[in-house]
Amino acid sequence: MRVHVVGTGLIGTSLGLALTRHGDEVTLEDAVPTHAALARDLGAGRLPGEGETLDPQLVVVAAPPDVTAGCVATALERWPSAAVTDVASVKGAVLARLRAADADLGRYCGSHPMAGRERSGAVSGRHDLFDGRAWVLTPTAETRPQARELVADVARAAGAAVLELPPEGHDRAVAVVSHVPQLAASLVAARLETLDEDAVALAGQGLRDVTRIAASDPHLWTQILAGNAPAVREVLAGLAEDLDRLLEALAALADGGDAPGARGALAGVIAAGNLGQARIPGKHGAAPTSLETVRVLLPDEPGQLGRLFADIGAIGVNVEEFHLDHGLGQQLGLAEVEVLPAAAAGLAQALGERGWRIHG
Repeated sequence: MRVHVVGTGLIGTSLGLALTRHGDEVTLEDAVPTHAALARDLGAGRLPGEGETLDPQLVVVAAPPDVTAGCVATALERWPSAAVTDVASVKGAVLARLRAADADLGRYCGSHPMAGRERSGAVSGRHDLFDGRAWVLTPTAETRPQARELVADVARAAGAAVLELPPEGHDRAVAVVSHVPQLAASLVAARLETLDEDAVALAGQGLRDVTRIAASDPHLWTQILAGNAPAVREVLAGLAEDLDRLLEALAALADGGDAPGARGALAGVIAAGNLGQARIPGKHGAAPTSLETVRVLLPDEPGQLGRLFADIGAIGVNVEEFHLDHGLGQQLGLAEVEVLPAAAAGLAQALGERGWRIHG
């Protein structure tokens, strides 16, 4: 397939790397020539020759969200026989601008790969960035089947699993599963800025999990949040109501009285979170599965993690999830090995027999 990538940041470069390995012909373009040259040098494709007339089957716009619509409109005009997609994380705003510009929507199929990293730029590109990730297609009533199939083919060639949503449904969904979690992580992490060093030293894996994505690019996320402002605001308004109820309950308890109903309000929030968390898909997109955790104390020395996994493999248990936390002031890690409930007791016993210290 002949694919022309406009924009050679993390997503554009990663797509070029994946498609080049797949055997497709990829050409690259960026508003900053040095960025495109770097992506080429990394193996993401080639730069068009001077005076060369390109004839791509598909143009992928991987530009920043605030210029995506303009780049898509330009691509539709430059290549009248090519299908065009974009990979912006907001679809409704892009589509509205294209409609206002009277663009040829028959050759346009928006899309959004649900993949990324905290680091940006071509140097952060990975050929396997999309492996096993969802790639959402957002065709409209005008989108021709051929355009939709070209985008789906490219997504699958990059290793992604193709899903389909209407543009407005996509924006509502990502507001909950991506955009508001980014804001929540940033708000929690911001509390750490003025905390004294001794308090920050108490941070454990829970805080690291909650704040991991707080390291994201403020410029990019400002564009994303602005583009999806209506859907994000709706979700945040619901969160604000929940926070108000929590504040009322905590204020009642802080007064030192019996505070009827306050503890129930606190428990209700945690219980509702349990129900929501239980809906997150399991491995490979399968239905959520109940897991049990075997905790193993792991010396912070070369080869210990490999030895643990080798022993688990020899025991014959499959690891469903894995987390590693590090002890404060000790050269130890706490490995949390999540397995199916039926395997947990046998795994703990067998690891203990092999000399591992089981925690809890």
